[in-house]
Amino acid sequence: MKSLVAAVERLDPLTVSGRVAAVNGLLIEARGGLTRLAVGARAEIVRLGEKPLSAEVVGFRDTRALLMPFGPVEGVAPGAEIRIEPLGSAVRPTKAWLGRVIDAFGNPVDGKGPLGQGVAAYPLRAPPPSAHARARVGERLDLGVRAMNVFTTCCRGQRLGVFAGSGVGKSVLLSMLAKNADCDAVVVGLIGERGREVREFIEETLGEEGLKRAVVVVATSDEPALKRRQAAYMTLAVSEYLRDQGLEVLCLMDSVTRFAMAQREIGLAAGEPPTTKGYTPTVFTELPKLLERAGPGPIRPDGTTAGPITGLFTVLVDGDDHNEPIADAVRGILDGHIVMERGIAERGRFPAINVLKSISRTMPGCQLPHERRAVTEARRSLSAYANMEELIRIGAYRAGSDPQVDRAIALIPALEAFLGQDKDEATSLEDTFGALTQIVESEAA
Repeated sequence: MKSLVAAVERLDPLTVSGRVAAVNGLLIEARGGLTRLAVGARAEIVRLGEKPLSAEVVGFRDTRALLMPFGPVEGVAPGAEIRIEPLGSAVRPTKAWLGRVIDAFGNPVDGKGPLGQGVAAYPLRAPPPSAHARARVGERLDLGVRAMNVFTTCCRGQRLGVFAGSGVGKSVLLSMLAKNADCDAVVVGLIGERGREVREFIEETLGEEGLKRAVVVVATSDEPALKRRQAAYMTLAVSEYLRDQGLEVLCLMDSVTRFAMAQREIGLAAGEPPTTKGYTPTVFTELPKLLERAGPGPIRPDGTTAGPITGLFTVLVDGDDHNEPIADAVRGILDGHIVMERGIAERGRFPAINVLKSISRTMPGCQLPHERRAVTEARRSLSAYANMEELIRIGAYRAGSDPQVDRAIALIPALEAFLGQDKDEATSLEDTFGALTQIVESEAA
């Protein structure tokens, strides 16, 4: 009955329509019905011999509205009717969505039948919680990945970026986190992924166990920019629903860069001026709006706190340049960054995380004193070895010249083995710190 009442309340007694005035590339200009339109409003365009085409208002030009479609524009004719839906887009998730794969509209794409719809509507483009109305980050989170547990210790409700070039192992790292992290639910957003890799990620990389507690949102690279952008909003909307149910949520998004590219396409089509590397100004305004939605939950009126959304967002660095515009902007928004390097992957150590260039902004406060000492000693040894690595490899370093380098040379084999981890292997937070402490205090050192 509640669902029926909610459906009746959503009905709009007034039907407004417009007409197609022009089609320029992927941009459709509409006339009529502008008093009921706003940026972000949805519409359906009637096509000749085709299903109606969904579109979204992205701007205005003089007396016309500018719409971008969610599909191909074939069949759109001049004067075609446009049925306007003035209300913004929303989704009605339930806990039954766990274990399912959906698209940017919340439709199932896994062939397991229809999805149930919840009572409460969650807007896809919800504002982040107020800074003064949200809790602080919680206790540290066991991610199950040794390199991250000790060198970039993450707290519940923290947001980290994973920065890497293509083919360095981001997707495998995300699958390890989805399977091993100590949380109640996982929401995975595959934004602009290769179509070939989606089933591979779900069935092999994520696996049946990982999928049981996960909702996977998919928008492949061949889909329109609006769908790729909306898939990112859908990922956060589902995460917010699960958070409001009191669950501790891990939100994984691969990748923020493809979200930014989709927003760039939309902005350029709407007439925005290009800036650095062609990215439009709205790219840099949408990024914090998206990323800030993750984090500690808001404080309810009764004083309780909703569950946190711990976010890990991958950034596909262009040409392995970690200072390119999107990487630079995201690094300034998030609470830490994890750098993956091709050179480490080429040596055969996975995950290919450069711990010296990675940082968590909740450290060292989230570590115990003896844990901090072990991490500091390990970092010092890794740094000393990195500074002299070329001389050591060619045999130009003479043993005894520097006690710190000598100690680093003795520790490096054990540290490298510690940092390497098979994708099906998991190590608890306590065992990870115990293993690191044993290495730095070993007699061989």
